[in-house]
Amino acid sequence: MTVVIERDEEGMYVASVPQLQGCHTDASSLDELMVEIREAIELCLEVEGREPSNLEFIGIERATIRDMSTTPAPSSARPRRASPDG
Repeated sequence: MTVVIERDEEGMYVASVPQLQGCHTDASSLDELMVEIREAIELCLEVEGREPSNLEFIGIERATIRDMSTTPAPSSARPRRASPDG
């Protein structure tokens, strides 16, 4: 299973499993996090009554979302107005 690991603003490690809705946990260390997420995966699979799916891992991209209320969009992202010539 693919596990996504992030760190929150308080410094806690947070793990989630995209293939299992609602399967996530947090911990103060990576070692503890891996123990916790394995337990969470087992519980989620047991509740769903299924075996783990065998998805092929392709990669990860990081998407940063900026605060749209304070920063103007780049000119290439702004809607274009139709010219009078069509």
